Amino acid sequence: MAWNTLVSVDTLAAHLDDPDWIVFDCRFDLADPDAGRLAWQRAHVPGARYAHLDEHLSGPVTPDSGRHPLPDPDGLASWLGRQGVHEAAQVIAYDAGPGMFASRLWWLTRWLGHEAVAVLDGGLAAWASAGHRTEDDEPRLRPQRFVGHPGCIPAVDARTLAGDPERYCIVDARAPHRFRGDEEPLDAVAGHVPGARNRPFDANLEDGRFKVPDVLREEWRELLALAGSEPLVAMCGSGVSACHHVLALAHAGVSGVALYPGSWSEWIRDPSRPVARGDGA
Repeated sequence: MAWNTLVSVDTLAAHLDDPDWIVFDCRFDLADPDAGRLAWQRAHVPGARYAHLDEHLSGPVTPDSGRHPLPDPDGLASWLGRQGVHEAAQVIAYDAGPGMFASRLWWLTRWLGHEAVAVLDGGLAAWASAGHRTEDDEPRLRPQRFVGHPGCIPAVDARTLAGDPERYCIVDARAPHRFRGDEEPLDAVAGHVPGARNRPFDANLEDGRFKVPDVLREEWRELLALAGSEPLVAMCGSGVSACHHVLALAHAGVSGVALYPGSWSEWIRDPSRPVARGDGA
């Protein structure tokens, strides 16, 4: 059996000795980029490799890109292979708990065509709460050859959205105060793409874990209906927390959701692109 959305802490604990289960610790702090690696060095799920958002799960920032552009697909595939990922591997990603950073690795791995990838529901917080052990050892790596096929799940670019942003049902995963433009702690311009709706990524969670599929389907029903024949588009500040929406909907049985990887931090690079403020559509 392959897990391709979420996996429980008990299921992961039962497979810790399986060499084909490859675990990644994705903890990260946008305000302190070294914090996640330091936390991993102190304690992590046994065997977990560390995946750094800036170094491994993003490409170089350019004058036209957002804060976390997509990495080079060949480079990402090569790095995953060096960590032990192969075509039959079960990949597991976790972070401190909510899944925001782990969902980025999940999305990228699915984007490369590898379907057996799941996020640890509840993350390290749930792992520790369940009494499972951690360690501070460096994992033993068995490098493999991993070939990616980028584009296996949908993504849209700024040019597509800028042509007619209101054609799409765009769902912005940022906190409401950032979406409205009340304040913007990370980017140079506050606001949102015209016509976008706001659903913070943590609305997918209850008590730190993903809501059950029936609840998610009901909560997303109106937004999915608005999307109509076009793919629903998930975005955020830099293409990270938006992956949480894609994962939540996949968990709910909804496929075909597109990610706007550049998101708000890329959108505002071009001053000709329109900016809206307030509560949105």
